[in-house]
Amino acid sequence: MESQLLVSAGPGGSDVVLSASGAWTSAHAHELETLIDGALRQARQAKTVSIDMKAVNAFDTFGAWLLERLLRVESQGSRKPQVTGLRQEYQALLEHLHKVNRDKAQEKGGGKGLLGLLGGLGEAVSSQLQELVPLVNMLGAICLAAGRIIVRPKTFRLTSTVNQMDRVGWQAMPIILLITFLIGCIIAQQGFFHFRKFGAENYVVDMVGILVLREIGVLLVVIMVAGRSGSSYTAELGSMKMREEIDALATMGLDPVEVLIVPRVLALILAVPVLTFLGSIAALFGGGLVAWLYDGMAPEIFLTRLREAVTVTHFKVGMIKAPFMALVIGAVACSEGLLVKGSAESLGFRTTTSVVKSIFLVIVLDGLFAIFFSSIGM
Repeated sequence: MESQLLVSAGPGGSDVVLSASGAWTSAHAHELETLIDGALRQARQAKTVSIDMKAVNAFDTFGAWLLERLLRVESQGSRKPQVTGLRQEYQALLEHLHKVNRDKAQEKGGGKGLLGLLGGLGEAVSSQLQELVPLVNMLGAICLAAGRIIVRPKTFRLTSTVNQMDRVGWQAMPIILLITFLIGCIIAQQGFFHFRKFGAENYVVDMVGILVLREIGVLLVVIMVAGRSGSSYTAELGSMKMREEIDALATMGLDPVEVLIVPRVLALILAVPVLTFLGSIAALFGGGLVAWLYDGMAPEIFLTRLREAVTVTHFKVGMIKAPFMALVIGAVACSEGLLVKGSAESLGFRTTTSVVKSIFLVIVLDGLFAIFFSSIGM
């Protein structure tokens, strides 16, 4: 039976009755939309509108949504349209659609002008703080898992930890030594080039030694570790999350944090200080090589000047920061990996986020350490 929507109006068109009949289903979509549009035009000036659905013999989600659309348009202002005669079995569907999309969309930024700017700034800060929640949760989970391992040492996965140390430490050593060596050469060359104008070439050794041991050495290493190992952790855990392997571990009664995350984070905490030490030595070697070849400073003079400029305190500062930065990189990488959803796009997004967030946080942590060490005279 074809769909119909007859319009009858009272005197002066003030009271309008819409009489529906036939099948209000998706099979009559075009016909129904035409009828609804026509009814809306005719009932525009009416004071009261009622819709008689007694003769409707078929009703699906499409028909219910068209009826809801008609009700919402006619409900604007003081008019309250009434639906009568709708069969009992169709009432639940109409009531369900009546609750859909009722919230008004909020304008981003809270308006225009200064208030809009402040609103947008507040939303940005709030979203960034929300991004820290998974990291804090991961740090707590790692601490709890580490406590359980200390209580029950037999649960510690030594083989997995050694394997991860080989990956993030030994296999990363060539590229880290090369990059730190080149950075040491560049810092020394630029230092000699500019300090020569003031006759202060000897102070280049001080600059290279202090910068490398306190700041540049550890920062270069952790940034490369974040890009190399941190992204690898996120991709691995994200792939396992997509294949539901992490859920399978939990179903087997194993703690995924204890099995997968603690060995990775511990490997970073142990490997990064060693890489920082070796990277700093490589950077100092590069600076000494440039001093010899570019400025003609003999290696003996460079080493003597370096011993006078650098103290054990400078070395301690860089080494103390390394394990804390490694912990941050590991926690960020693992938390982002566990946030991966079931798509390749999500995996790529979380991997990128992991690297960016890790680099940002280690630089912030380095600044906090700089303030702390300055306050205690180191």
